[in-house]
Amino acid sequence: MSVIKRNNVHLAGQGSRAMMFAHGFGCDQNMWRLVAPAFEQHFRTVLFDHVGAGGSDLGAYVPNKYACLHGYADDVVEIGRELELNDAVFVGHSVSAMIGALATIKAPELFESLVMIGPSPHYICDGDYPGFTAAQIEELLESLDDNHLGWSKAMAPAIMANPDRPELGQELTNSFCRTDPEIAKHFARVTFTSDNRDDLREVPVRTLVLQCREDIIAGEAVGEYVHRHLPRSELVVLDATGHCPNLSAPRQVISAMNAFI
Repeated sequence: MSVIKRNNVHLAGQGSRAMMFAHGFGCDQNMWRLVAPAFEQHFRTVLFDHVGAGGSDLGAYVPNKYACLHGYADDVVEIGRELELNDAVFVGHSVSAMIGALATIKAPELFESLVMIGPSPHYICDGDYPGFTAAQIEELLESLDDNHLGWSKAMAPAIMANPDRPELGQELTNSFCRTDPEIAKHFARVTFTSDNRDDLREVPVRTLVLQCREDIIAGEAVGEYVHRHLPRSELVVLDATGHCPNLSAPRQVISAMNAFI
């Protein structure tokens, strides 16, 4: 199967440069529907699903390959080379922010810049590094292992953090629930036990870090840490809450991206 079919790649827009969008845990490319079209006039937009998500080929999911984020970054590079990208913009939400960072390190010729939305290079607190305790992460993962649907219904609204717009929390809940439970459990463990802090200094491209002012997954202190440790970065704190501003505050995301690119 070609990489285009494997990762359910969809192209739109026009322009000599490309903008690739990568979704976070438990989501798919549909999460970009309020952001990506804004760039179609000047960019060729590239949307795809990580293997194991959305319309990707679930048969291509090999646990050993995806036992760390490098497996997903290899897919990004493969897609980029198949499409002959050059000086593209990579936009990654949540865990895909770090997947994008790894991809730019692996193949810097493909990307000119990187946009990280709600990034976190590590989720467990370590010295002065902010995060969750190891016990909290293990409790989260055990809860997901025990009851995928129950975990999704409880966590999605809290992650979205827009209680005045319950439809957003419901959309994220539905997205989580559509994900194959075994793949979700594996990807969650890979995500929440990853440590890519040392990779930040190796990112060769200029980077925009977009951070919400209230985010239970990656708080402002994490965004500031990422900004400090990237060689060339800008930090923008959005006047928005939750971990998914691509859905809850798309106009702010688009505005910040336009100013950056």
